[in-house]
Parts: sequence; structure tokens; C-alpha cells
Amino acid sequence: MNAVDDVLEAVRAGRTAQLPGLLEPLDPAQRRVLLTGLKELRRTLRSSRSEQWQDRNLMNPALVVAGAGCNSGAAAAAAWIGATDLRRWTQLPPAATLLDVLAGRDPKWLGDLAHRLAARSATAEEDYPLIRELVRLAGCPMPTTDGCVEGWSMAMASARAPLVFALREDPHVATLVPCLFTTAEPVRSFTSWTLEPGHSHHWPTALATLADEGHVARTTLLDGCVARLLRGGRAAQLRPYQAILEALRPTGEEERERAADWIALAADAPSAVAGSAQQILARLAASGLLTPRMLAEMSGAVLFRPEKKLVRAQLVLLGKELARRPAAAPEILPELAEAFGHADTDIQERALKLAAAHLTDDPALRAGLADRARLLSPAHRARAVEVFGPDAAPDEETGPYREVLPPPPVPVLLAPAPETVAEAVELVAAVVHARTSTVEEFERALDGLVRHAHQDRAALAEALRPALAGRWWLDPAQAHHYTHELPGLEHVAAAVLDMPPSAEPPPALVTWRSDCSHTALHAVTHARVKEAALRITSRPLPFLLATPTTECGALDPRVLIARLVEYDRLGEDPAPADFAQALLRVRRDAAVLPLAAALGTPAGDRLASWLGAAGQPVPVTRRTAGAERYAYGGGAPARLVMDTGERTAVLRGFPHAFRELAGARESAGLCWDGGEDASLIAVLPGDRETLAAWWLPHVTAAAVHQAREGATALPLLAAAGGPAGPALHLAVATGLGARYPEDRLRAVDALLTLAARDDLNALRLGGDLAELIGLGTVKPGRLADSLRTAAATGACATTWAVLAAVLPALLTGTVDPRGAGDLLATAAECVEQCGADSPEPAGLAATASRGGKSRLVIQAARLRDALRRNEKKSESAA
Repeated sequence: MNAVDDVLEAVRAGRTAQLPGLLEPLDPAQRRVLLTGLKELRRTLRSSRSEQWQDRNLMNPALVVAGAGCNSGAAAAAAWIGATDLRRWTQLPPAATLLDVLAGRDPKWLGDLAHRLAARSATAEEDYPLIRELVRLAGCPMPTTDGCVEGWSMAMASARAPLVFALREDPHVATLVPCLFTTAEPVRSFTSWTLEPGHSHHWPTALATLADEGHVARTTLLDGCVARLLRGGRAAQLRPYQAILEALRPTGEEERERAADWIALAADAPSAVAGSAQQILARLAASGLLTPRMLAEMSGAVLFRPEKKLVRAQLVLLGKELARRPAAAPEILPELAEAFGHADTDIQERALKLAAAHLTDDPALRAGLADRARLLSPAHRARAVEVFGPDAAPDEETGPYREVLPPPPVPVLLAPAPETVAEAVELVAAVVHARTSTVEEFERALDGLVRHAHQDRAALAEALRPALAGRWWLDPAQAHHYTHELPGLEHVAAAVLDMPPSAEPPPALVTWRSDCSHTALHAVTHARVKEAALRITSRPLPFLLATPTTECGALDPRVLIARLVEYDRLGEDPAPADFAQALLRVRRDAAVLPLAAALGTPAGDRLASWLGAAGQPVPVTRRTAGAERYAYGGGAPARLVMDTGERTAVLRGFPHAFRELAGARESAGLCWDGGEDASLIAVLPGDRETLAAWWLPHVTAAAVHQAREGATALPLLAAAGGPAGPALHLAVATGLGARYPEDRLRAVDALLTLAARDDLNALRLGGDLAELIGLGTVKPGRLADSLRTAAATGACATTWAVLAAVLPALLTGTVDPRGAGDLLATAAECVEQCGADSPEPAGLAATASRGGKSRLVIQAARLRDALRRNEKKSESAA
């Protein structure tokens, strides 16, 4: 065995530590021969099957070392060392052994290699220990790529010594510290720390100490932090840079030099950063270092922000400055008027009082403020006219209020089935290769497979095989893994290609997901797919009966009748699962029942029975589930639950896979088995009450737990068919109190869709909300945010109708009134906009007549006054 074979044998055995000694005596020619063998070994490992992962883990470190020693160019060596197929997340390159192999190279070559490794963004961070030693050997500058900065900062943060000691001793601190503020993304070792300031590895404290000791210039840190904050980002990403800034404790002069930056941060940064900048500017103003022009510029931006805390603080600051410098009023008051249009009427009142106190005789100033005063709430308009004159009164509205609702959803017709094999194959490939697909894409692809398999299965298979060539179950090397049924459309495609599983599927298991309604809906879809695949290999169907006629999954009964007539002409009997799904999808229309009965076939009789009494949706029942406590701590509050009854017709005449849709179901538990909501709803598109009852636990989890995406189905349910009863209203009410804004927005969409379709029962929805607030499922603050959004779209009358049913419980002590002030403010805004002259909610007058200036009392009085004004207007008009 020669020297080259010795190295290859050591690599195969994973004897990495022996490689420096084995490589050292090889000349360049032998290394070239060895590199060819190493590449072949690497190619073999890369193409090996997944069960050979142990061989790869054994040989990869040795391959990295041997290949690095054989590549003569720095670029090739960097590509070899940084190759992702030669490393695993549990394995880092053996830096010490690599250095033994590379140490004899020319320093310039080693520096080139270090910079090339640092430029590889995917691996530079984990290669930092190797890069650092290569830089030391080469005597070259340290690379400053983002990956290298990440690796350095992580190495500093994980050092055993206190962070400030590690930074003091590091020779590259002056080079890399400025780079901490210029990386494309925030440095992870910054954003991941949660240590207290006194901790030995607290970055802000360590950097501030370095600045005090002169190891790093203060201006570098100050300018770096400010620049990073100005770039923006999520609050969690900016928090470390803000903490560094606070640890540096800028002097008054340093703050003054960056006044323009603080103004920009106060205008656009996240609340915490903007609040800190606002405090700095307040200090500068108190010291006389902020000019009126700068204060006005700052105010115009801050007063436009929605955060009430920042706006109130700015009004306080303006009040102090106007009292100290009255001559600045002409420059500051026009910007103060920005608050006249704020959504919070309390802020409007404060701004109006401040403007009245410092108004000058300048007619241009008065006219400008009067024009902006038209934005004030009706509650403040009388006072605005007193202060600014009649020009502050808005123009009288000439027409009645018009509610703005989204157009009712119009059913979108499904495109026809693919007419040609090429079209069908293209659609099937798109669905199979996509991570998700729409109802239309899946249904048309499934129907296309069935139709063209019936017409010419050989031609379909010939076109389909190359389109699906990348699927693992078509790979001869992996086909033996195909022992169970494939998911979705691939199961039918495999039948077309005559690729059955290599073994029988195991018996169905009852799992922890078996109680979830989503599992039952998935089972129906799989039953259809399995049946279609089986029929392709035995007796292909001419087409599917259950293909919907609209994108939401509904099936026109006249189309279904026409399909049954064609089946009868062809002498074909409906496939059980396909026909069962067609019945669940068919739109209920009593006028079509005689046409179905006139078919004179068993399928026609069954359809007629289904369109009559047999297919009527089952009622849902309502109950309250008690609070739960979990073994690991925490729990869930009591909540409302909708349970579904039993569908006897489904239990009797439908295939076994459909039986779970028929059984009585309790929806108290959390929903664990998800899926594409539109596809699941398309299984039962005409019974949104049952679907809403099944989805309710998921929506409830979005309100009482940390669950996201819990309300994604609500807009789809609102647009589905069937009655909009107690289950759907309760699901929408729960979604309006979801934890995350995106889920609340979906619930608002559902609310507006119901209103647009004239399906909304505002009294029922308001009663549900009052009960949910009492149980703690819905928090008033979140509900207020949802209803403000609904009103902002132009649906003020709809929003008020819901609030009118919620407020009595909050105002009469039935439930905890905390947060009622926000709901009252939204209600008052809606009443002022839509001119409603409804009776006052119970408890409103008593609440409004209480003493004090709480938000609850102020907004109750505003709502009371608005209702009474509207009542007088109605009486005058009559």
C-alpha cells in the first residue's frame, strides 16, 4: 500500500488526527492524485442513502482535513473547507488539525484563505476559530464580514473570563467593535442576551467600560448605536443597542450634537426607542438647547403617532416650553394642531386647552388653527368655536349617513376540467411540487387525473412520469421506502404510473389527534383520493361527481343532476366516497328536489332525500366549560363551547371514513391537527355552523393562549354557505378578542362579511361578547381595538349595534368594567359618525354622572351627549 492509499484508508476510517503526519511527506504530484481519490470518495458519500449518515459523520472531518492539505489554491481550499456537504450541525471543522496541515504554507496564502473563508456567509461564523488562527499565522488584518463578526462576538460572549476581560485581551477589538453596529442583521449575541447589568457577560456594561478605559472611542459606540437605531427593526432587535446607549450615559454636549437623530427616532422608531429619544429631547429643551424650530419639527412627528403615552408626554413638554418661551407660540402651535385629529378625544381636549391658553392675536395663526379644529370630535366643537371663531365649525353634512361595507362575497366558478393530457399533467405537477394548493387547483388536478386515466391511461402515464421525476418514490434507490399510502394527489398519480406501495399499510391507529375535527375532515379527503386511485387500477371513473362548481367547495345541485344523468347513460354507478362528498357539498335548493327524484335511479332518490330532510344540518348546543389547570402550571379560564349533534343519515348511508363527520362531538378541547383551512372547509361548505363549532377551540386558543393563526378560518366561514347561527357568531366574537392583531383583523373581516351578507345578528354577537368578557376569554382592550378597526372601515352603524348590546353588562356591574372606557370611546365615535339615535344603554346615564375625570366617566358622558344630540336632531327633522 502506497502513501496515497494510506491517506485514503485513514480518511475512510475517520482517523483525522493521523492525517497531518501522513500528508507531510507527499509531494505535489502525489497530492494531486490523492485529491482525485478524495473527490471520488466525497461524491460517493454525497450520493449515499440517508441510512449511511454514520459513515458520513465518521469520514467528513477527515475529508475536510485531507482535501485542505491537497488543494494548492486558496480559493479551492476555502471552497473545500466551507463545503456544506462535508459538515453537519453537530460537527465543526477540526480547526487544530487543519492548522497543523496548513501551517507550512506561505503567510500570504494563509491570509488569502482566511479572508475567503470569512467571505462565505453560510459558514464564516462557525469557522471563526480557524479564521482567527490563520490571521495570526499570516499577520494580516482580521476580516470584517458579517459572519466573522458574528463568530467573534459569540466567541467573546462564551469566554470563561468576564466579557470585559475577554474584550480587553482580544487583539481585534478595535477592528471588530465598530462592525457590531454595521452588520446586515443585528448581532445575535446582542439580541439573545437577557442578563442583568451586573452580570459578567453583559455586553452594554462591558462596552461602556471599554469606552471609559479608552480601548474603544466613545464616539464610535455612540454613533454606532444611533445609526443602528435609525435603521429601524423590531423592538427586541433594537433593545440591546438602546441599552448600550444608556450604559454610555451621554453627556449634554453629546446629546446636543445628535439632536437631529433624536428627533428622527422620536418620529419613527418603535415606542420604547421613541420614548427614550423624547426624554433626551425634553432634557435638551429644559436646558435651552432645543430651538423652537426643532421642537416644532419634533412635535409634528410625535403628535401624529398613535401611542397615547408618547403624545401625552409631548403635550406636557409643549406646555412647559410655551410657558417658558411664550414667543415661540406662532412656531409651535401649528404643529400642536396635529393632535386635534388624534383618535383619543382626551388628547384632543388637552391639545385644545393648550392652544387656547397660548393663542396669540395673529389672524393667520388663528385661521390655521380654526381650520385644523374641524378635525375635533363633536364633543369639543363648541369649545373650539369659542376659542377660534366660527371658522372652526365643520361644514354641515348635507346627506344622510351611509354605511360602508365590503361587497358580499360572490361565488367564483371553478374553471373547467383540464381538456388535454398536457394541461392535466402541468396542473398535477404544480400541485404535487407546491407546498400548498388551493381548492380549485387540487380539485381540478384530481378530476383531470381521473378523466384522462379513463380516456387513455398509457398516454397520461407517459406524460406524467417525467413531470414527477423528482419525487422520491419514483427513484429506484428509494422506492423500497414506499410502503404506505402517499399523501394527497401523489397517491392517485402513483396509481396512474402503476407504482403501488411495496407493502400493505399498517392498521389505522387511534392517536392523540383522533378527537380533533380536522382529523375527520382530512379522513374524508383521503378516502376520496384512495378510492380514485383504486378505481384507476381496476375500473376507472369517467369523471368525479364531487368536483365543486365554485372555489369555496360548493356544488350546484343542477350540475350534480346532470353528472348523474351522464353516469346513468354510461352505465356507471357512483363511487361511494365520491358520491358521499358530492352530497356534503351540494347546495341546498328545494326547487331542484323534484328534478332529482325524477331521475328514477338509486343515486337520484338518495340525492332527493338528501336535499329534503336527510341532509338538514344538525343543531349545535351551547355550554360553559370550566377552568382547567395543567400539571406543569398555568391553565385556561372557563370558556364557551359549542357541541354538534349526530347526523343519522351520514351514519347510515355513508362510507366508514365519513362516519366521524356524523358523530356527536364535544369541542371543549384544543384543536391540534391543522391543515389548509379552505381545503378543510370545502369538505362541508354548506354547514358553517358545524364547522364554526369545530373551529371554536382553535379560535379560543388564539384568545386565551399564545396561539397564532387561530382565526384564519373565520373569513372563510363567514363566506361559506348555510345558516349563520349561534356557533358562527360565537366564533367571530371570540376571534375579536384574539391575542394577536392579525387574528383580530381576520375576525373583523368575518364580522363585516356577515354584515354585508345581511347575516349578522348584532344583538346575539354583543351578548356573546358580554359573556366572553365575563368569563375572561375576551379582554375589553383587545375587543376595543377590533371594533375600532371595524368602525374605521366605514361600518360605524354595524359597530355601534354590536357595542349597544355589549355595554349594558359593563356599565351595570354584570362583568368587570376594566377597559370599558376604550369601548365607550369607540361607541361614542360611531354614534357621532352615523347619527344613531338609539336608546341609551342601561347604566350609561349613571356612569356619566359619576364624579371625577376617569376615562370611563368622560367617554360615558360623551356617548350620552352624542345620543341625546342625535335624538334631538331626529325630533327636529320629524
